[in-house]
Amino acid sequence: MDKSAQRRFSEGLLQYLNDSPTAFHAVENAVKLLRDNGFKELAEKEQWSLEQGGRYFVVKNMSCIIAFTVGGGRLEEEGFRIIGAHTDSPCLKIKPGTCTVTPEGYVKANVEIYGGAILSTWFDRPLAVAGRVIVKEDGILKEKLIRIDKPVFILPNLCIHFHREVNDNCSYNKQTEMLPLMTMKEEGMEKEDYLLDLIDKETGIHKEDIWEFELFLYEYQKGIFTGSKEEFISASRIDDLAMVYAGLTALSEAKDSGKPFKVFAAFDNEEVGSASAQGAHSGFLMHILNRICKNLGFTDEAYFRAVANSLAISADTAHAVHPNYSDKHDPENRPVLGGGPVIKYSASQRYSTTALTAACFMEACAKAGVPCQKFVNRNDLAGGSTIGPAISSLTTIPTVDIGIPMLAMHSVREFGAGIDNVYAQQAFRAFYEGGV
Repeated sequence: MDKSAQRRFSEGLLQYLNDSPTAFHAVENAVKLLRDNGFKELAEKEQWSLEQGGRYFVVKNMSCIIAFTVGGGRLEEEGFRIIGAHTDSPCLKIKPGTCTVTPEGYVKANVEIYGGAILSTWFDRPLAVAGRVIVKEDGILKEKLIRIDKPVFILPNLCIHFHREVNDNCSYNKQTEMLPLMTMKEEGMEKEDYLLDLIDKETGIHKEDIWEFELFLYEYQKGIFTGSKEEFISASRIDDLAMVYAGLTALSEAKDSGKPFKVFAAFDNEEVGSASAQGAHSGFLMHILNRICKNLGFTDEAYFRAVANSLAISADTAHAVHPNYSDKHDPENRPVLGGGPVIKYSASQRYSTTALTAACFMEACAKAGVPCQKFVNRNDLAGGSTIGPAISSLTTIPTVDIGIPMLAMHSVREFGAGIDNVYAQQAFRAFYEGGV
């Protein structure tokens, strides 16, 4: 891929990040991308009729999606090639009751913290709101996505004159200090009306029709290229929508080798443990794999053989060495921005990588002509986890945990190198095309 093509891919990624403020929107935009590439939607509740060479996808909860292609080889011998990622990111989620009104007349959004957000990064940034609402129209409950892409909320810092310790390892009370300002109180307005009136005005959905909602605040400023050569990307939700985008485009562009069945899964709720119907700890992936086999006429024995011959990639982001905190990293395994996708290891099985699955991914990288790196936590620092252990334990499919290197993970604004996303997509294509 030449430099102009690399730039176009990075521009496409930025557009995807900017257009996907919530997991719901990430899936909505994934659906658009898949449809544009010949994929057909299947409904869980309906009868399936799969065809050789067909391209399909299934959506769950509007926030989780599994896409797959029907290969031409013997499924029981070739198995599945699976790439998994997640659609959610740490953020501020609006609670029921919507707003709090102070005695001074400030109207604040009543929020809870979703996932392991770096709280300090949410201060003094204009925030917008998006998510889904449940409305009742003609006696029927319907789901609708909304996005009010305006700087409606802000979380102002306390001035240093009242908080002299603010620069000394400051912590924040999640209940009292993390409530973004929305507006000032108006005479005759109830606290429930402020947000619902906003939705009514900006979306055309009548507030009387709204029964419930799942709404999230997100940074209003869009993702951008940065660095003296514009080699970096600064944006929200790089973790893990960068891997969603790489996986989707790799699946869409991969040549049909006539052998492995290709699967891409993007789950919700990874940032809070994956224990949901739309999370990686559900049976959703297993159900889809089993259903593919049964619909194509394979026996249970063939399904179990297919699973045994399958391989999975858990694609999440990885920690690059931070130039200002290099001592936080293992002295021998030190991934850098621009150095290619990172294989992640953990003796405690926080990551699912084994020697064999790591070697398989290294082979895919070699076939794609891209570099790869390795990451292991310092022994005295606890690391995070991914969907990898869930995929490998629930399906028994050997899995490797990888990710693009990045900085500022879980900040409201994360940071990475554009070329790493290109490398990851190329490795994914090689993986799908039978490189391993």
